[in-house]
Amino acid sequence: MRRFSLYTSTALGIGLGGVLFNAAPAYADLPTIDFAAIQQAIQQNSTLSSVLSTIHTVSTTINDVKTYANNILNSLGDNTFGTVQSLLQQGFTQNANYSKASINASQDIADASNVAMAGFQTQVRQVQIRDEHTVSPEACHALDGGVSTNAAGVQGFNVAWTIGRIHSARGRADLGMPSYFGEAQGVASMSRQHVGRYCDQKDVDAGLCATPAAAPNADSDVGSLFNGGTYADQAAVDAAKDYATNLIQPVAPAAIRGAQLSSVEGQDAAVRRRSYDARMSLAYSVVDEQIGMRAPSVPITAEQTAYLTSVGLAAPASGSISWLTALQIEAERRASGVSWAATLQNAPPATVSREIAIELAMTNFLLFQNLKQGQKQNALLSTILAEGVDRNFTPAARLPIPNVN
Repeated sequence: MRRFSLYTSTALGIGLGGVLFNAAPAYADLPTIDFAAIQQAIQQNSTLSSVLSTIHTVSTTINDVKTYANNILNSLGDNTFGTVQSLLQQGFTQNANYSKASINASQDIADASNVAMAGFQTQVRQVQIRDEHTVSPEACHALDGGVSTNAAGVQGFNVAWTIGRIHSARGRADLGMPSYFGEAQGVASMSRQHVGRYCDQKDVDAGLCATPAAAPNADSDVGSLFNGGTYADQAAVDAAKDYATNLIQPVAPAAIRGAQLSSVEGQDAAVRRRSYDARMSLAYSVVDEQIGMRAPSVPITAEQTAYLTSVGLAAPASGSISWLTALQIEAERRASGVSWAATLQNAPPATVSREIAIELAMTNFLLFQNLKQGQKQNALLSTILAEGVDRNFTPAARLPIPNVN
């Protein structure tokens, strides 16, 4: 546009100069108009205009870019602390240093964590080893209960053996026993014993005693034999023994002694009497063992007292328990004992294994006792069989007396 204006001004200047200065006119034969040149000039002017417009746009854009660059450079600072390149280099270097330090710190944290975890696992394993080798309180209680049970069993056997010897001597009518001088003496002895220890109201009414006894008719009451787990005192043990006497052999036959025993008939009767005494002794031994199992034998422990109290049973006033009570506690506390169940619930595997071993040992103990009872039962069965065969045996025919050369 500027160039086009220049051309127009130039043309107007030439025209005005010619008029003012009386310039000679130019002559031509014919006026000439070149439309193609005019169109080309117009086109050239349009192209130039487009180029100029584009250059103007580019120039404006470059100025804008410079402005933005200046803004960015202004925001980066005035190079007081160094060039942008040096600052960027320092920043990247610092970031790299931070990364290396972070890696080293992570490694140190991981190492410390591994060391701490290793120490913790070591302590856990040490605790496990301790628990596996440390006896639990329940194991101690089980050991105390086992020792108490075994000791009570020995004492109970001794009690049964002592009572059995008395019963056997009484059945044989040995010297010093009621029937030694005759069966009437045995009857009188039993009557005096009943009136002196177990007098009831009928005996009082008959004038045999002044007042009823503390345990009337205890010598004929089955509760005297199977009276709880432990007999209360020595009087209860005597009542159980006297009940066994009335149950098995109230009055023993008179003893075969003196001239009776030395005669032929006496010798034959003595053979039969010894067989009778042997069978009575075997019958007595059954109830004597029941008495021995219930007789007070060993002192009761604190754990046994606590268990009896927890199930609503009173501990014996004598402070001693029987073999049967000791067995009862050892068997039932594993079925209803709260303390035992709680300990087993939280116990390590080694403690559970020890408890299983203890229970297997108790099972073996009971199986051995069952073996002994089975042997006695077999003896009773063989005695019953032999007595039946002997009673039913009759010779086929009367035989002559053999000649003795």
